[in-house]
Parts: sequence; C-alpha cells; structure tokens
Amino acid sequence: MKILIVEDEHLAASRLERLLTQVEPGIEVLAVIDTVKGAVAWLQKHTADLIFMDIHLADGNSFSIFDQVEVKTPIIFSTAYDQYAIKAFKLNSVDYLLKPIDKEDLARSMDKFKENQAPQEPIDMEALREVMRGGGGEYQKRFIVTSGEKIKSIRIDEVSYFFGQQKYVFLITRDNRQHIVDYTLGKLEDLLDPEQFFRINRQFIINYDAIKNMFAYSKSRIKIELDPPSEMEAIVSIDKSKRFKAWLNK
Repeated sequence: MKILIVEDEHLAASRLERLLTQVEPGIEVLAVIDTVKGAVAWLQKHTADLIFMDIHLADGNSFSIFDQVEVKTPIIFSTAYDQYAIKAFKLNSVDYLLKPIDKEDLARSMDKFKENQAPQEPIDMEALREVMRGGGGEYQKRFIVTSGEKIKSIRIDEVSYFFGQQKYVFLITRDNRQHIVDYTLGKLEDLLDPEQFFRINRQFIINYDAIKNMFAYSKSRIKIELDPPSEMEAIVSIDKSKRFKAWLNK
C-alpha cells in the first residue's frame, strides 16, 4: 500500500508514519508534504493508494488543493479541532482522525479503507466546506475583538481584509481600525463567504469591496491597492492568480 502524508507539523508526520508501520507493516510512505503548493505539484505527477491529510497547512486550507487538481484517491483527514470531527468527513468514503492520532483509531480507519475500495467519486467540496462552517450553511456575521478592557463586536460588512503577520492575524475595518482576532487565516477561509472574500496569498484574505485598484505584476500576478491602504504589499500569488481572476469574473 502506497501512502502520501500531507502534514505541516514535523512531529505529527513522524508519529503518523511510525504508527502506520506498526498498524500496516507493508506500507510505503511515498512522500511527506507540508504545503498546499507542494501537494498540488506532487498530485499532478504522482498517485497513491491512500492520502492522510491535515486540514490546515502552512500555506492555507488543504481543501484548496482540490480546487487545483482532481483527486480520486481516498483521503483520511486529520485535525486537532473537535468541531471538525463530524459526519462531513464521512462523505465520499473519506474519514477523519483527531490529533494526537491514536493507534487504535488509526487501525479502525485503515480497516475501513480496506473494506471499501470501490472507485472514488469526486469529493463534494461544497458539502465539506458547509460542515466546516458548522453544518448550517451560514457564514460568520460578526467578530468579537478586544481593545484594552473594552470588548467590541464587528459586523462582517465592516471588515475590509485580514492579514497575518508573525503569530498574529489582524482584522482591518473600513475605517482603518486594526484588531487582533483569535483565528488562523486557514480557519477564516472556512468562516467567510467565498463570494465576498478571497485569500490572495499566505498573508491576506480580502473583501471584494476593499479592492481600490489592480495592476499587472510580474509572472502573471496581480498587485492590489487596498482601501484602506496596507503597509504590506497585497499581491495575488502565482498559484492563486487563475482562481482569483475567475472569482472577479463571477
């Protein structure tokens, strides 16, 4: 059995590989990949019998992999968040494991995989994304932020963009106020309406209404002038340029 591991935590990947050799001594781990970009590149050229995939990777939500390459291989998702451990990951014969992965849970998932090796249907990404939002089909409407001892609720229509810097993620409002939010950019991708918000690179998720001007940039990229302005350059990454243009053209 040939397995691909997509996981950005080195210790978690090593532990999973060790447990797999204990549960299934004959397995071969073809590669361990830690980014969306790396996974897309690998899957465009290679195949595996089974994929173990963390939901949040170093450069974004792993679900974006399926927007860029067709994957028919069975997938077992892994996540450290209990709220994700719900029926969505049972769709299309996929499964999930909660971190830290338990050897008995891993063995059960492997048994399930071996019992159900019928040809795989394309993963229903919209259904998965809906359950990632809580199963109700609704997107985030407000964000709680703190300023000193004050607590404030900010409506989503007041948000211009989010950007990540070092270990923090900041929310920028239309009136150019900055607040720290207790979410990763990967998690925000699941909470925000994709019709209105787009993750242009590893640092930015922008509101369509925050786009003031756009300019052609090197290597077919797009540079965005945001409103309110950002001290960091907002440039659509190469791997997202095609999807970004399609998003603009809806």
